[in-house]
Amino acid sequence: MPQLPAPDYPADVRARLEADAKEIIARYPDSRSALLPLLHLVQAEEGYVTRTGVRFCAEMLELTTAEVTAVSTFYSMYRRKPSGDYQVGVCTNTLCAVMGGDAIFEELKEHLGVGNNETTEDGKVTLEHIECNAACDFAPVVMVNWEFFDNQTPETAKRLVDDLRAGRQVQPTRGAPLCTYKETARILAGFPDRRPGAVEATGGAGPASLIGLRLAKGEQPAARVVAPRGEVAHDAPQPGSEHLSSHDAPQQTSDSDPAHPAGPAAEEGE
Repeated sequence: MPQLPAPDYPADVRARLEADAKEIIARYPDSRSALLPLLHLVQAEEGYVTRTGVRFCAEMLELTTAEVTAVSTFYSMYRRKPSGDYQVGVCTNTLCAVMGGDAIFEELKEHLGVGNNETTEDGKVTLEHIECNAACDFAPVVMVNWEFFDNQTPETAKRLVDDLRAGRQVQPTRGAPLCTYKETARILAGFPDRRPGAVEATGGAGPASLIGLRLAKGEQPAARVVAPRGEVAHDAPQPGSEHLSSHDAPQQTSDSDPAHPAGPAAEEGE
């Protein structure tokens, strides 16, 4: 059966969203360009892009609901069903997977009792596997509402989601303090983050990410931290002295077989 037209927002909500939408649209010479931030705006209202949100965007931009739907369903950052206060994404792309991302994702599914893109009964956490987030130097990476939690293990990841569900304060490895998914969506719509200290808490790249830049500038790179297998690195920095990557300070997170460690390539057939 064809769906009935989507209901409108209540009058007070509609008036508030219209004021915000007009501010967003005024930033662009072509109003259609405002569609992505408008979708974030309606997502900030209900936690996902509802049919009512699609209708609102279409009316504000003089588009069809089909045009808005085509965009909102193309990008994974727009939720299509109710989701939790905290979107917990586990990177399962190649490097994070082999460093332990697959193990983290499987253990979180069992620990939370949910599958991919499902939400816990208390409405706090939505779990999903995500593609590369350009943080390979700190693999395996977990993101919560797009904030980084680097060098994770199954144990730290389970502690993380338990803290989120219990309402305990959680601090990302780098970047701004956490806020709810709806609050994150409003920031992505282009409105200022007015939380004290949030803007100043930037998440710069760590040493592992900057080594290429330093070499390009002719700077002397820091001594390697990882020693050959079976040897001890005597020049390794003290723990906590800098934000190292998994490759500088290997974590026991992968599913690799300890009985068959990586080594020099053998002759073909051996």
